[in-house]
Amino acid sequence: MTTDETNVAIACQGGGSHTAFTAGVLRELLREFPAEHRLVGISGTSGGAACATLAWYGHVHPEEDPGELLSGFWTDLSASSPFHRAANNLIRWGIQLQRAGIPLPNVTPSSSPGAKWGRDEFQKLLESYVDFDAVPDLLDGTEPGLFLSAIDVCAGTFEVFREDDLSSSAILASAAEPHLFEAVEIDGRYYWDGLFSKNPPLNDFMSADDVVDPDEIWLIKINPQERPEVPRTMDGIDNRRNELSGNLSMNAELRFIERVNDWIDRGYLPSRYTHTDIKRIRFPKSRKLDWRTKLDRDPAFIDRLVHDGEKQAKSFLESQ
Repeated sequence: MTTDETNVAIACQGGGSHTAFTAGVLRELLREFPAEHRLVGISGTSGGAACATLAWYGHVHPEEDPGELLSGFWTDLSASSPFHRAANNLIRWGIQLQRAGIPLPNVTPSSSPGAKWGRDEFQKLLESYVDFDAVPDLLDGTEPGLFLSAIDVCAGTFEVFREDDLSSSAILASAAEPHLFEAVEIDGRYYWDGLFSKNPPLNDFMSADDVVDPDEIWLIKINPQERPEVPRTMDGIDNRRNELSGNLSMNAELRFIERVNDWIDRGYLPSRYTHTDIKRIRFPKSRKLDWRTKLDRDPAFIDRLVHDGEKQAKSFLESQ
């Protein structure tokens, strides 16, 4: 590593199907990664955790390509078969009925065969793209750090899974939205979606002893920070609540990083602490999507989001 290198970490916010956008961003970033930049870490939550893992695995595996893994995964995850299209349409119809005020029965994921089937299908898909048994042999201390967030349901504490304990269950734990999946058990502890804890992990890049502190964090944002007006309809209120809740933990970590940067700039901290710039790659404002579309796996919808991500990443790289 030269003194002129810029150490970069990439953080992927969660957001269900909307993180197909993240797949497009990562595919472009890693294909055209700038010279004199060094990737030191990747983090993710929920759908962002799946994207981060595929990008990390493709980056460290000598026979894999991160762009191909991301493209193939989202193609297979989209509802392209007749059975998956029917299941996806059923979800969309249920959403329309809810919007119309028609009451639907509440079924917990632990009692739903559909939820169990969806969990198993998602886990099988992950395992078809990542050879988790081979991961230990890929670790030599030079690879970027991987950070996936979840929350311990009973203890109410954060959990960050690293590359040395990577498994399909860890990714599923990060993506276990409690209305869709029952809590995921790992070593006797039960986990829900990392959206409740770190969305995505940011401070962990600096606190991990085995990862070089990044000079820049490239944050792939799914949920918008601002809206031009107060929502008046119930749909608008639900959308904004979803956006705000998805940004809470992220904003707390960003404020801490900004505070540390200020202390560094004022000379309050030893020289071993480094200033970290946050650079955002935002979901396009032109895509004003209902939060419920985070469950939509329509192939055309997924493909459009992937291309949006590639376009935003190209614009971002051109600005560097």
